[in-house]
Amino acid sequence: MGIRLFTPEERPLAQSLARLVWMNPFEDARKELEREILEAHGSRRTEKSDLSAILALLERTIESGRMHWEMDKAPNDRDAYLYQELVFFHVFHQFRRDFDKVIEAAHARGSAAQRIPFYDRFCQEVRHWLPQGFVGDYAVIDETRLFGVFFQVRRAFQHIFQYIVGTSPAATKLRARIWQSIFTHDMDRYQRVLADRMGDIITLITGPSGTGKELVARAIGLSRFIPFNPNTREFDEDFIRAFYPINLSALSSNLIESELFGHRKGAFTGALHDRKGYLSVCGQHGTVFLDEIGETEPSIQVKLLRLLQTRSFSPIGDTEPRNFQGKIMAATNRDLLAEIEAGRFREDFYFRLNADHVRTPSLREILRESPGELENLVSHIARKLVGPDESAALTDEAMVVVARDLSDDYPWPGNFRELEQCVRNILVHGEYMPQPLGRPDAQSPASELALEIQLGRLTANELMSRYVSLLYEKTPNYEELGRRLELDRRTVKKYVNGA
Repeated sequence: MGIRLFTPEERPLAQSLARLVWMNPFEDARKELEREILEAHGSRRTEKSDLSAILALLERTIESGRMHWEMDKAPNDRDAYLYQELVFFHVFHQFRRDFDKVIEAAHARGSAAQRIPFYDRFCQEVRHWLPQGFVGDYAVIDETRLFGVFFQVRRAFQHIFQYIVGTSPAATKLRARIWQSIFTHDMDRYQRVLADRMGDIITLITGPSGTGKELVARAIGLSRFIPFNPNTREFDEDFIRAFYPINLSALSSNLIESELFGHRKGAFTGALHDRKGYLSVCGQHGTVFLDEIGETEPSIQVKLLRLLQTRSFSPIGDTEPRNFQGKIMAATNRDLLAEIEAGRFREDFYFRLNADHVRTPSLREILRESPGELENLVSHIARKLVGPDESAALTDEAMVVVARDLSDDYPWPGNFRELEQCVRNILVHGEYMPQPLGRPDAQSPASELALEIQLGRLTANELMSRYVSLLYEKTPNYEELGRRLELDRRTVKKYVNGA
């Protein structure tokens, strides 16, 4: 049977701490569990922060477990596995700041290629706490694999926290969703068997223009698992340079093919040399990000569909297939289901893309749910523009101008991108006067609708149909327009198609 490593009094705390190990750090459930642990053990008042209080409890608990293990070399399997989970938690936080320094240095240099000086110290720490090696399902891995996953966990946290700003429920949900796109909802299973396989899962990011879809893509792409080489003391791939974004809407079909697939010398006029495309240079742990996927022509969709189905491609002018080893991500601000119905987007391509779907909320959605979030976002922009010392003054100035120049229900049609320009306008001119995206003339649909409303010529159903159809021309996305109008997607579609 083996001895027990934890007393009946220690076991509930050990089990609660072990549950934290692989939980999504951005989910409310984790924060609630941390609160329960601290309240149950009265540590909140004596420590500088919740995390330091949790780690203090953790250290005392694993010290007790290790002492009991040293007294008997054969603990029961259940307690050995529980103790191991606590060791993982402890060791990760022992090296958290070391990983942070590596990440910060990589971004500062624009390259993550560097020797890691603390790997040996990491292995010594793991072996100190687990002298008998890993147990249970983790018996098949070693310290090197654990080191790689811990580095990935820290990269993911830092990138998500850096790129997705705000304290609103919508921002919190988006962070948690991105974390799942990197690790799935079951991090324990990910750590054991999925870390090397996530490149097979395609991620589709949708949302209105200006809502940070590329930032979401970067957070995921820069946070993929990369194995560590203990001989060279380096990771096998540079995570900074392993992200390859391409804006498909800015290129013709021929250029898209050349950029993605590459070409052979003489394949077309001007092809003077062989050229490797992104699909060739992207390694196993890299990511190719296809921005504005909804803008592609059907011929390109067919070729991309073949790539997603077979994970192979051929450069232009070459018939020899080559394997694609990395991950594909895509983004669009279009309603792809509407594009399918209109015959502009292939249904089979859509379902192949949609294995993992992340949606970015509009600024209007966020502010409707959390009006106070506007000041937080303005403060974030101000810090980037003028630095921390002057950011508070610029934030106050911007909030005064926004209240003066804009209505309380201003829709922010340009989303976060418009908000950034708003703060820049205020910094330079002390005002923000948004220009209408299109002022209707006397013959415009908007003016005609206004006239018919004034004359009372429309039934209620005709009024809704005309109004919804008019807005759909500016926001060609049933779901997004439904949120703006507080209607469901099917109702919006009914009014648009019935116009």
